[in-house]
Amino acid sequence: MPLRPAVAILLALLLVPPAPAAGPLTDHPSPYLALHAGDPVAWRTWGPGALAEARREGRLLFVSSGYFACHWCHVMRRESFSDPAIAALLNEHFVPVKVDRELLPVLDARLIDFTERTQGRAGWPLGVFVTPAGHPLLGFTYLPPERFRALLEAMAGRWETEREALSELAARVVEALEAQTGGAVRPLDPGRVPALEAAFRDQALDLADGLAGGFGHENKFPMAPQLAALLRLQGQRPEPGLGAFLALTLEQMASQGLYDLLGGGFFRYTVDPAWHLPHFEKMLYDNAQLATLYLEAGRGLGRPEFTAVGRETLAFMLRELAAPGGGFIASLSAVDDQDVEGGHYLWREETLARLLDPEERAAARVAWGLDGIPELEAGQLPRRVAGLEAVAAELGRPAGTVAAVLERAAAKLRRARALRGLPPRDGKVVAAWNGLALEALAAGARLPDGAAFRAAGGRLYAYLAGVLWDGGRLARAGHGRQTVGEGTLEDYALVARGLAAWAEATGDAGARAFAARVATAAWKRFHGPAGWRLEGDSLLAYGGTEPALMDGALPSPGAALAGVTLALARTGDLPGSLARQAAAALAAGGGAAMDGPFWYASYVRLLSAPLGGEG
Repeated sequence: MPLRPAVAILLALLLVPPAPAAGPLTDHPSPYLALHAGDPVAWRTWGPGALAEARREGRLLFVSSGYFACHWCHVMRRESFSDPAIAALLNEHFVPVKVDRELLPVLDARLIDFTERTQGRAGWPLGVFVTPAGHPLLGFTYLPPERFRALLEAMAGRWETEREALSELAARVVEALEAQTGGAVRPLDPGRVPALEAAFRDQALDLADGLAGGFGHENKFPMAPQLAALLRLQGQRPEPGLGAFLALTLEQMASQGLYDLLGGGFFRYTVDPAWHLPHFEKMLYDNAQLATLYLEAGRGLGRPEFTAVGRETLAFMLRELAAPGGGFIASLSAVDDQDVEGGHYLWREETLARLLDPEERAAARVAWGLDGIPELEAGQLPRRVAGLEAVAAELGRPAGTVAAVLERAAAKLRRARALRGLPPRDGKVVAAWNGLALEALAAGARLPDGAAFRAAGGRLYAYLAGVLWDGGRLARAGHGRQTVGEGTLEDYALVARGLAAWAEATGDAGARAFAARVATAAWKRFHGPAGWRLEGDSLLAYGGTEPALMDGALPSPGAALAGVTLALARTGDLPGSLARQAAAALAAGGGAAMDGPFWYASYVRLLSAPLGGEG
């Protein structure tokens, strides 16, 4: 009799399915990776263990890279990675690896490069099949679930029957691609700097959209490194055509859909050439670079309204991107808490009619383009489509009255928007992006009303020194007081540059000494006779040392480190040997830039400085 309760308990335990074991993504400090912890896919993280497992079991790796603010990454998770049948295929036939591209930027950049060069396009979510030897085999972007499942089945079947041939093919393709980009470059002779500047200016204006500003005629990205270099050239040798293009671009970016008229801050890019419809994520690296750019443009072009945009962008960063402890978070998601893309920022006609009185509604219709015709399913985005005088003329009211009405309307919409809550936040504090943020705060600290920016910069400086730097190495990111991943060249270079800018703005000798330590460590870890290594160790058998590094959404890390090194050498904080190494690296970048200077804008900007380097 006494045994019966125990037997009943044992039977009950046997009949209850065990709880799934916590995987490597559970409670991960990356919100993107933690989001996938509940997937039926048995995700691994990228590292030696995943490669060893693939070699041991003779399976392909399936590497899936994305980020938290990416709308289509969320869609693919919902459609495919949450599907039990697709998960079963991945778990049985592959070693599935989930990557947060913001934590492993070098791996992601190499996989993007491979996919772009073999498929003609790339983006996120990114999926790449990688052989056990580390060679990428096939890359692709978003696929609907039926096509994704068919691809998995086909790859599993081909790997089963053609493993050796596919492995050899992947190795040969990688070898051919690397042969196309390998080789030394001829350093730029100082006497050819004017020719490089002219070629850069010409190529930029060839790519320029003379009607709407910016570059290209499809999607519009801010291209902050290129605009910063053009602004430097315009300041040194003004040209009417270039000045007009810069003014047009800065006006359009700050008045149309790239900029959040009500809440401040810039979105990542627009999906149309007129800057009207944004992709709604807000990234720290964009806002930091654009805050600096607009402050410089306000001073250099004599346009106080640009200074105001820079100040407002810094205020947005402090209000919505500041993290506890002093750093700044990575991003705000493109989707709202109801999983609607842009839902936080968009307005329906019936909502506007309820919130605004007729006078406010009429002014908002003319000034902000809120004419009742929805551009997106979730509503309209306010844009500055008419200036105050034009609005006043159309409404037949004094400009002062219209200004007061618009401010009243904006205040009502801000209050209503605050009740919606912010979009989901990616709380990682990425070192490189926070280096850009410190540089922006240094520029803001110089403003007459810059006390808040100076205080925020001091907190960020303390976070970089006290959390992300351990005395000899820089972490890739922080989450609270915890660090995540190893710093890349991008992190070291942009943190050093931010620290040097902070030291110059505040006179803080400790910050300048810290910048010198970070820069010195970077030269030791990432530069050698053949050029730049983007990270300490690479497990992917694709991509290696490069003599010069192009600009992307962020400035070239090679140019950034060379520039800050030359600046620190001039103040006596770094030795002449490093200055000579930096000058040689800068000349190599100039040589590489001669074939396509637009993509090496940061090198052009530095080489055009009176003394070389930052300044």
